[in-house]
Amino acid sequence: MSRKIRIGALISGGGTNLQAIIDACESGKIAGEMVFVGSDNPTAKGLERAARHGIPTFTVDYKAIAAKVREAPEKVSPPADFDINDVLLKQSLFSSHFDTEKMKAFMVIRAMAEDRMLEEMKARPFDLLVLAGFMKTLTPYFIDRVNTDPYDPRIMNIHPALLPAFPGLDGYGDTFRYGCKVGGCTVHFIDYGEDSGPIIGQRAFSIEKDDTEDTVKKKGLQLEWELYPECIRMFALGLIKIEKKSHTLKNGKIIERTVVRIEK
Repeated sequence: MSRKIRIGALISGGGTNLQAIIDACESGKIAGEMVFVGSDNPTAKGLERAARHGIPTFTVDYKAIAAKVREAPEKVSPPADFDINDVLLKQSLFSSHFDTEKMKAFMVIRAMAEDRMLEEMKARPFDLLVLAGFMKTLTPYFIDRVNTDPYDPRIMNIHPALLPAFPGLDGYGDTFRYGCKVGGCTVHFIDYGEDSGPIIGQRAFSIEKDDTEDTVKKKGLQLEWELYPECIRMFALGLIKIEKKSHTLKNGKIIERTVVRIEK
């Protein structure tokens, strides 16, 4: 790509990864510009970081939306283009044994919040959406409205573990408690599962016998601040390609998976 890409970000907390991305854009390492920072948390410190750099911000208070639904469920009005059956068919966050009605309620509330996010984002066109410590899982409703082309994913995330090991909220903690000798972080594209999308890049570090959970997290964060901007840099240069690969099992079943290829 010859022009600068437009980058939007979603955050929930302090925004240290956001700061690393902003710095990389301003230094010219990334051929891109931040066009907005959104959050589900009105008090997220990362919003202050964005404001200091003159980046437009917005918030959608997920907790407040959920509270209103619980107070008056009869007044719930999902987005007009929301199809609960389509979302349930695609989602893989919940197992087939999970209570269906609870799952429906979760997806409806989440889609209501996501619809407001999408409305805010609509006024700020972007080429890439980065999740920089955004602590809410995205539903197929949101993902499908950003990723309109399966071969052109536009939602990137960073995870505090060497995926596919230790998905979920506490990757560094899980890595440490399991007794691993190596930890790390992963940048990947988002899909319908939990931290299960195609891997773009990873960085690893040794876990020594005198390390603690805190020192493991510190080591990981240092690598995150290097890895995330680098993966975004490659995206901006058009070096990241998506491929579908098929593998036939012994029983004849064909498994298809999406992988990332990095062009040199």
